[in-house]
Amino acid sequence: VTTRHPGRWAAAAGVGVLLAMAASALITNPAWDWAVVGEYLFAPSVLNAVLFTLQLTVLGIGIGFLLGTVLAIMRLSRNPLLSSVAWGYVALFRSIPLILQLLFWYNLALLYQRISFGIPFGPSFFDIGTMDLISPVTAAVLGLGLHQAAYCSEIVRAGLLSVDPGQREAAAALGIPWRRQLFRIVLPQAMRSIVPTAGNEIIGLVKGTSVVYIMALPELFYQIQVIYSRNGRVIALLLVATVWYLIITSVLSVAQHYVERHYARGRR
Repeated sequence: VTTRHPGRWAAAAGVGVLLAMAASALITNPAWDWAVVGEYLFAPSVLNAVLFTLQLTVLGIGIGFLLGTVLAIMRLSRNPLLSSVAWGYVALFRSIPLILQLLFWYNLALLYQRISFGIPFGPSFFDIGTMDLISPVTAAVLGLGLHQAAYCSEIVRAGLLSVDPGQREAAAALGIPWRRQLFRIVLPQAMRSIVPTAGNEIIGLVKGTSVVYIMALPELFYQIQVIYSRNGRVIALLLVATVWYLIITSVLSVAQHYVERHYARGRR
């Protein structure tokens, strides 16, 4: 006899009704301006803004994971100075809101008008104006990358700690060099734990790039604001941004799924 689940069917019916109501509200309400959404969805200015958003994401997450991996290794070091510096970096950059970090880098010239390069505590070989060295785009990339590094460091550290210490001990007993142990034995196993959280962090950064609108950079959210401030179609343009963010995050979610499946092969 097939088990009956009346509660399950009632819940499904309730959810179906709610979905139908939501769809009806989206389709029948003319205030959504779907014609305007279609007009601007693939507009050149919007597509350029989407491309710039992706560029910021790639640069930010690239710097974040490169520096974060170094910080994670420093945090796991037995040297108290290296471990303390890595811990301090993570504590500092996780405590300061991203928008403040971006504004700091954007206004760095107020602190240092020129930046010199040379021997530490010795003579400098040359210097350059801070405004010339750190443009608004550079400030945005630095702010996003250094901010992400604090979170990426903890992601990588957790992944490294998830690997059985016996793996490293066995590799050391075989005389395998430390770098080979890290890149050929430890990291491939750690990726099983790193990839899911890293995927979420990348998706979060895609949306986090919208914060750079305060620097008047033409990323997606800023460009949408510029357009609706001219034509007054606020809701329609916000829907355009929503659609593009949904597309980007959906593609990244699918990619994350296949990467996770790749690194999970050893468990089968």
